Amino acid sequence: MEKFPSIFNDVIGPVMRGPSSSHCAASLRIGRLCRDLMGGKITKAYIEFDPNGSLATTHKGQGSDMGLFGGFLGWSADDERLPDYLQAIDEAGIDITIDIHPIGATHPNTYQITLQNDAESHSLIALSTGGGMIEVIAIDSAFVEMYGDFYETLVYTSQPDAILKLIDGNDEIELAKSHRGAKTFAEIKSTKKLSTSLLEELSALEGTEKIKILEPVLPVLSRKGLRVPFITAEEMLRYNQGKNLSLWQLAVHYEAARGNISEQEVFDQMRTIVRIMRNAVKTGLNGTEWKDRILGSQSPGFRKRMEEGGLVEGDVLNTIILYTSAIMEVKSSMGVIVAAPTAGSCGALPGAVLGTADVLGLSEDEMVKAMLAAGLVGVFIAAHATFAAEVGGCMAECGSGCGMAAAGLVVLRNGTLNQSLAAASMALQTSLGMVCDTIADRVEAPCLNRNVMAATQALSCTNMALADYQHLIPLDEVIETMKKVGDAIPNTLRCTGLGGLAITKTAKEIEARLNANSATETVKGFKVC
Repeated sequence: MEKFPSIFNDVIGPVMRGPSSSHCAASLRIGRLCRDLMGGKITKAYIEFDPNGSLATTHKGQGSDMGLFGGFLGWSADDERLPDYLQAIDEAGIDITIDIHPIGATHPNTYQITLQNDAESHSLIALSTGGGMIEVIAIDSAFVEMYGDFYETLVYTSQPDAILKLIDGNDEIELAKSHRGAKTFAEIKSTKKLSTSLLEELSALEGTEKIKILEPVLPVLSRKGLRVPFITAEEMLRYNQGKNLSLWQLAVHYEAARGNISEQEVFDQMRTIVRIMRNAVKTGLNGTEWKDRILGSQSPGFRKRMEEGGLVEGDVLNTIILYTSAIMEVKSSMGVIVAAPTAGSCGALPGAVLGTADVLGLSEDEMVKAMLAAGLVGVFIAAHATFAAEVGGCMAECGSGCGMAAAGLVVLRNGTLNQSLAAASMALQTSLGMVCDTIADRVEAPCLNRNVMAATQALSCTNMALADYQHLIPLDEVIETMKKVGDAIPNTLRCTGLGGLAITKTAKEIEARLNANSATETVKGFKVC
């Protein structure tokens, strides 16, 4: 079944807490699927990370433990209890072991998990693919393809072919297949939970041992025969011939087709997201506190200097810096933010769009349109490159945010479709090769600086595009180049904490201090090997 990115699944979202969407939100979604696989009861979890991957060095500091354990408990990605995940796991009586040793993983964000309770045991292998997106590649040693965008009904049986025969032609079913691994089961994908009558038939069939229902973890579901009107900028331009639609209108067309929802629903859903982003700005400017972080609350001081006239003049530019900083500080204090396209780059896009709109006195509707336009550029990146810094460096996160923001800002200024694409192309061109070298594993520095750089660079590229500067390389070719450059970036510079600024003397001193402060956290039944 072909998979197409969704603006609300893959690009702008999830709404979440924590430093990293690749770590916090994705691992929580994986944990939720683990919980469903175990019928809601987990007593033991054995988690394996490969030493050559990103998770071996970042699972605690970037929030993989928090997200995964929160998922085991059935929490959502924006649950206010997430900061207290260790105490909650202890109280739930879940015995957890994290073992770092070679598992032959080929993806840097690979989770290999074995789960137990008093009645049964299951295993699952899943990947965090960037921006909170996941892929489950194995259950009970059988190869599967699950992205969290269907109801997944697993019928454990000695006769999987009989299951497939029973459901053949049933309108409730989108896709079904049998799997044989350590256990044998039939997998049934559907857009709704299977009816009680069908579940009873499946349960009564000879050979059926048990039935597991894994609920979707993404907001926009997939379906059989899913098609979208275009998946590249070039295809979009062909689709637009004779229509003369703007980039935001094309985004609405795309997402309505992708999600099988009305165009008004697309617009309203983005409005909700814009309001969450605006609230994050407000929260950040009021000041934030969090003990386990490097940087304090700096945006209120920046605003004070702006008001006093103590900065180099530039209302739009300085407001973009202010808003970007405020959102990043909310992220780093476990507040609610929108991954756009990731949590590590959550400040650049909304900082640029909301900051510019506020200075220019534009309406909320104009902000929504700009964000939709940005989301469509993100769809092209998600489809043909990556948002995961573990795969493509910071270019994949802040670089993508820069390109998306530039396209959105052109829409905010009523530029043409071609100008939007030119701005996105120029912005992405300036971002090629950006490395990810987070200090002390906290996704604060140099992440704040790079978010600000991305947001302000988006403004520069917007004005260049509005003045009809030549971008030369088409957007699709730049995105293709992003993928190739990301593949060439050394592992040490892809969000592993093993290179760049992360291994400077001062960075190591900061890391040691933070680790010493958190060393008192102990949980019964939780150990790292």
